[in-house]
Amino acid sequence: MASGGKGVVGVIGLGIMGGAFAQNLVAAGWRVIGYDIAPSRRRALARLGAEIAADAADVARQAPTIITSLPKPAALAATSVAIAKSGVSRRVVIEASTFAIADKAKAETVLRKAGHVMLDCPVSGTGAQARVKDLVVYASGGAVEIKRLRPMFTAFTRAVHDLGAFGNGSRMKYVANLLVAIHNVASAEAMVLGMKAGLPPQLIFDLIKIGAGNSRVFELRAPMMVKDRYDNPTMKIGVWQKDMDVIGGYAREIGVPTPMFNASAGIYQRARKAGHDEHDTAAVCAVLEKMAGVKRGKAKKKLH
Repeated sequence: MASGGKGVVGVIGLGIMGGAFAQNLVAAGWRVIGYDIAPSRRRALARLGAEIAADAADVARQAPTIITSLPKPAALAATSVAIAKSGVSRRVVIEASTFAIADKAKAETVLRKAGHVMLDCPVSGTGAQARVKDLVVYASGGAVEIKRLRPMFTAFTRAVHDLGAFGNGSRMKYVANLLVAIHNVASAEAMVLGMKAGLPPQLIFDLIKIGAGNSRVFELRAPMMVKDRYDNPTMKIGVWQKDMDVIGGYAREIGVPTPMFNASAGIYQRARKAGHDEHDTAAVCAVLEKMAGVKRGKAKKKLH
């Protein structure tokens, strides 16, 4: 057991979000058993004090509670099968990724048939927020287990909300991420308007932050826009596209018009075509700057 004797938790998927979950759990005194297909991520977590498993089934053999934070539905499908076939007794799997509810439901069925419990628990927050535990968990699928696991959630988040039936966590995440998509592009649009008008980027950030036009997304992403640096991503544009597809698909499925979300989607697509897949989603600012003909360093010296 780790110091403090908090317990054992597995983390499968050690990317921007999962890696932050694991790091904070270790820091809070939990014994963490981690696994990722990328050797570099496994090594990084090992240096922070976690134990590294051989594969997903090995995580299941060592940890009664497992968090999955994965990039694609195929990875969730493979992981659920691996846990189901591991032959271990009842495990609780906390699925923290953003996927279509149908994909999560398939994994839940596989795990349930093998005697395990899966909770749908996506999180609201960026990678930067994850590093400092500034996340909100939208938990669903099992009130008893969610209540029991609150001490563990507290180790890497600031709030946990039980939304009831399985799938409601994802539904709430779609609502939140729809706003994130729009606010991010809106932040970039405002920054570019100000820069084209001759206002210094830092001044724009400082004054919007204290005014009525501010948002949490602006606070998190505009500093990157000010610096024109997007190579330390808190959410990669290439990964974000998966979330955009899921949200758009769900809105169409239930018949909800999303004109502003749809408009933002076109800007993210332009960013991908411009080679920003590995950059932070804040790089939509670079796209809009190019569209507006903004040249950095050409701002007017005097403000009127």
